[in-house]
Amino acid sequence: MKQSNSFTAMVALSGVLLAAFLQGCSVGPKYKAPQPPGAAMAPFHNQLPESDLTKVPSPSLDEWWTGFKDAELVTIIQRALAQNLDLAASLERVNQARAVAGGAAARLYPSGEFDAAATIEHQSLDGNLGNVSRNVPSFRRNIHEYTVGPAASWELDVAGGIRHNAAEARDEVQVAEANRIGTRVIVTADAADAYLQVRGYQAQIAITKNQIETDEHLLKLVQNRYEAGAATKREIAQAEALLEQARATLPPLRLAVERQLNRLDVLMGAQPGTYAHELETDMPIPSIPRIASQQPVDVLRRRPDIIAAERKLAASNERIGVAVAEYYPKISLAGVLGVDSLNSGSLFTADSFQPAAVAGLRWRLFDFGRVSAEVKQARGANAEALLIYRQTVLKAAEDVENAIAGLAETEAYDAEVQAEVQSLTRARDLSQQAYRAGSITLTDVLDSDRQLLVAQDQLAANRADTARAAVFVFRSFGGGWQAPK
Repeated sequence: MKQSNSFTAMVALSGVLLAAFLQGCSVGPKYKAPQPPGAAMAPFHNQLPESDLTKVPSPSLDEWWTGFKDAELVTIIQRALAQNLDLAASLERVNQARAVAGGAAARLYPSGEFDAAATIEHQSLDGNLGNVSRNVPSFRRNIHEYTVGPAASWELDVAGGIRHNAAEARDEVQVAEANRIGTRVIVTADAADAYLQVRGYQAQIAITKNQIETDEHLLKLVQNRYEAGAATKREIAQAEALLEQARATLPPLRLAVERQLNRLDVLMGAQPGTYAHELETDMPIPSIPRIASQQPVDVLRRRPDIIAAERKLAASNERIGVAVAEYYPKISLAGVLGVDSLNSGSLFTADSFQPAAVAGLRWRLFDFGRVSAEVKQARGANAEALLIYRQTVLKAAEDVENAIAGLAETEAYDAEVQAEVQSLTRARDLSQQAYRAGSITLTDVLDSDRQLLVAQDQLAANRADTARAAVFVFRSFGGGWQAPK
């Protein structure tokens, strides 16, 4: 008994010392983060337009939607952040990745279990054992065997493959977290975009209704002139056609509003139609806030897609270490401190004590190049991940350049259309006065009226587009979350 205890203790001590020595070994390349391209990139060549409110501070990128000074927009985005199902699903993906990482890290440590078994067997006399032993006086056909005891096993991380696998799992957690943040950025931008489109379409509907009233007055004027003998039926038909043309623009606009309201409800995790009544009252399109310029390095630090691409690159580097570790032997230790007896009454006695210690070795010496192929595949995946990271950086810069250019051009277009509307309004009013005086034909009035309607519609649509362009700028900057310092 004492010899057994000494032997077991010696094996355990040897295993611990060997593990302590081998755990410091690790094969495979050490990860080196790519040189941040932001420092080497030139500043964005498109510049944000100068704001008239240069003294007004720009809103924080973490909550850029508050800069629009629209309480309804803030409510919508807060509700979307709390209820959006895509965002909730992304959080569950993070939890899954964390669970995988926890399991991978647990492989670095010994595992223990407690086993107990009771076996009752009636031995066959025609089997191998029964046929040989049936004539032995002490042969027992009815066998009862009882085993109880704890067991432990430990795979030593000789080449660091387990550690590389755990590090890869941790990197994948960060990828999942970056993707969740990316979903948050998308949800906030999409909610704001849908809201601004609703307000834009509502403004176009209001303009169309005003135009319909104007065209109704014009039709009444033509009818009065016809009764007085100063107009023809052709002019009445022209005025009626203009009125119907204005009325025909309402159904598509109402449908567009309905679609964006349904989109908003889904973004807020609700059945379409749930919150539509909250936006029934027409409100002006909010003015865009001042936006602070960003340098490429700032964008790279904030953009979740770039963060995720870099973490995927790190994970692919760890997979190289996992593959290279297969070149080296795997050593495992196992031990059992149990009791084994054919009689339950003597189960927990010294004679029933049955310790065991096992050291295992597995080494893939001959596999016809499979390990080399796995290493080559891992290195290829790492090279691909680096190219994807660089492409992600370039796409991010493209997003920013397009967003800034889009905002600048829509603002410039807004100023031109506003001046056009003012001129066409004066021209329409003068043409109506001239028509009443009989100095011009109805065709001239109708033409000026049509041009004004088109310009007013363009102005309302472009003001919504300008606000949406500002949202796109915030989104391209990676705004909508607390970036690491």
